[in-house]
Amino acid sequence: MANLAKLSLSEEEELMYTGQLAAILDHARDIMALDTADLLPTAHPLELRNVLRRDVEAPSLDRDEVLSQAPAAEGGRFMVPRILGEAP
Repeated sequence: MANLAKLSLSEEEELMYTGQLAAILDHARDIMALDTADLLPTAHPLELRNVLRRDVEAPSLDRDEVLSQAPAAEGGRFMVPRILGEAP
C-alpha cells in the first residue's frame, strides 16, 4: 500500500504500519460479522437534543452607561485601535 501511495517508509515503519492496518481490518471484519438486519440506519449513536436555552426577550444594558465605562467611544460606539491599514 505504501508503494501505491508512493510513500518512502523504513522497514521499522512498514512493520509498525502493517500491524496497525491489520488491527483496523480485523476490527472492520468483526463489525461486518455483526447481525444488523433488524437495526435502523442512524446518523448518530446517541439521541441528540437541543441543549440551548430558549431565546427570551429581556431588558438590555443602557447604551450610555456602558459607553461611559469604555476607554474611548464616539457616535454611540466603542472606539478600538485600528488593526488593518495605517496606525492612527
